[in-house]
Amino acid sequence: MKGTKTINRRIFIRSSFVMTGLGLNFNLYSCEKKANSKTPDDDSDLEIRDPNNKLSITNIDLPTQLNVKKGGEFKIRGEGFEAGDQLTFSSLTGNANNSNTLDSKEVTDTHIICQMPEDFASDGYKISVKRGGNLFYLGDSVLDLVFNPDIPDREGMTVKGVVYAEGKGLKDVVVSDGFEVAVTDKNGVYYLPSQKKGKYVFVSIPGNYEVGVEEENSPLFFNRLTQPVSTVEIKDFELFPVQNDDHVMMVLGDMHLANRNNDIKQFQNDFLRDVNQSIREYENTGKKVYALTLGDMTWDTYWYSKDYALPDYLREKKKIGAPVFHTMGNHDNDPNYSYNDWQAEERYRNVIGPTYYSFNIGKAHYVVLDNTEYINDVDNDNPRSYNAKIVQEQIDWLKKDLAMISDKSAPLIIAMHIQLNSNPSLNANGQEMTSWRLDDPNKFLDVLNGFSNVHLLTAHTHMNYNIQTSSTVMEHNIAAVCATWWWTGKDGYAGNHICKDGSPGGYDIWEVEGTNLKWCYKGIGHNKDYQFRAYDLNEVHITSNKYAPNYTGTEWDKYAEGYTSPNTKNEVLINVWNYAQGWKVEVTENGKPLHVTRVRVRDPLHIISYNAQRLERNADPTSAFTSALTAHMFKVTASNATSTLKIKVTDNFGNVYIEDMVRPKAFDEKIK
Repeated sequence: MKGTKTINRRIFIRSSFVMTGLGLNFNLYSCEKKANSKTPDDDSDLEIRDPNNKLSITNIDLPTQLNVKKGGEFKIRGEGFEAGDQLTFSSLTGNANNSNTLDSKEVTDTHIICQMPEDFASDGYKISVKRGGNLFYLGDSVLDLVFNPDIPDREGMTVKGVVYAEGKGLKDVVVSDGFEVAVTDKNGVYYLPSQKKGKYVFVSIPGNYEVGVEEENSPLFFNRLTQPVSTVEIKDFELFPVQNDDHVMMVLGDMHLANRNNDIKQFQNDFLRDVNQSIREYENTGKKVYALTLGDMTWDTYWYSKDYALPDYLREKKKIGAPVFHTMGNHDNDPNYSYNDWQAEERYRNVIGPTYYSFNIGKAHYVVLDNTEYINDVDNDNPRSYNAKIVQEQIDWLKKDLAMISDKSAPLIIAMHIQLNSNPSLNANGQEMTSWRLDDPNKFLDVLNGFSNVHLLTAHTHMNYNIQTSSTVMEHNIAAVCATWWWTGKDGYAGNHICKDGSPGGYDIWEVEGTNLKWCYKGIGHNKDYQFRAYDLNEVHITSNKYAPNYTGTEWDKYAEGYTSPNTKNEVLINVWNYAQGWKVEVTENGKPLHVTRVRVRDPLHIISYNAQRLERNADPTSAFTSALTAHMFKVTASNATSTLKIKVTDNFGNVYIEDMVRPKAFDEKIK
């Protein structure tokens, strides 16, 4: 992550808390492994009240919440301080990087003052006086290091702050709590009449600026709100100028990390190696690189049974070499909540952050939505159920957010987990037919009216398909990092990594140069020019004797549909997984063009890589994982069984991908 500023601010990323007296009540995500912590009554080290009363400090006045100017002074009132006393600050979140010992700047009979370093981190602290070898515990406080602690209050405004860069406030920057939207004034000051329902406030990062990233490389675009609505809070945002008109976004769908199917090994050895190589290649050309997930980073089924959940995912995610923005998926909801979408999202908010928000990179405006309305109808034996829906409060916020965009022709890129359009089918004439997957889609699309360059990034299906919804809106349903939930690459299985539609497991790469967009699908372990796979159907005969000799059931034909009988028609099937309107598929035999027909069939490689592997073990293939019908398939018929075909695929950016297909072409789990 070249040029990215890392900031320690863990308390506002991982936990929420309520001030009680001089202490902190932490409400941490219950699946997170908790570090050992000490209280003021611990007797294992010097962080205790001086048992021999050597320091004798009394009448201590230490507020539980303090706004301190960056680089400014910190004062504690009390009696008994002496010249040479120091103040120690020990992070209540266990972040050793945030622990400091500061010399006193001024000591009187009534107070002690120290100067806060510019890089002092906002956090919750245990504060003590150090005198010689003795420490005297004064109390706990949450310190917010702010740009200007003296912003005047305004009637009805419960959150205020400054957006600034290089010591100066920035005007016309959008700030929101997910319900209300505000814009900074000429001094970078904003006010929000927040009801604090989401317990955070976020900045819609302007183009050619970045925020810092915390240690797990998540961008620090939001601040936690920790006080009741009646208490006004100051929440600032420091931005850093960059040039990111020319940038690249790695779009990562459906990781499903759950500590099963050798997923961690596959993630580390294959995906991380691949995506980080892609990131380095672009960074070496001078481009800024970011990453955006599309939801289902985890797998809620295993949060409790395998004790593997969102915090565990973050430990792996931080190895991605670029700042990572997140989208929430249906499997990122807490399955312990029934009939309450908001509560089911609470753990995600506590561990990851906002479930919907926006930001700008260069001239592109990005919006992240949560379009899973979690139902979890346990009473009717329908656990983890959900609607594909953008709830009204998000629609209302989206209208306000998009109203701030003046250039409606600039790229508007919207990420959400569940797709807008279902997997397309074909009519009798081979023409694409689509249907809505999202509930009440027109309510969403109506908000996009007036924008002329809209791209929807969706996931959920573990398949690739692109649909031109209208002249101004295009959906890109992107296949999965985990492919078939890490099954085909599991030890002892097919040894490949393939999605339900035959796409290699992988991710999208979006190149944004000003207002120009280019995208491609990158298979993990493959070059970017690997954009299709061709099958010699004369060689594709999928029998249980060959691919699952230990299978004793009777449903083979169901799972190997279309390939159970020998094919001697000299047909070739071509899977062009990122096919979209404007692509061309051309095939010639001895220089003569062959007629290309678009078809909707299942991918034979996926059948032998997942379906057959499960049947070989006499286990029922999970219905959600089985080979899917897909319409990005093309078929030609050659004149004989041994001719060499030239297959030429041209994408909508003019890139050409060619295979000289020598036939017969063998069919097995390693076919390319």
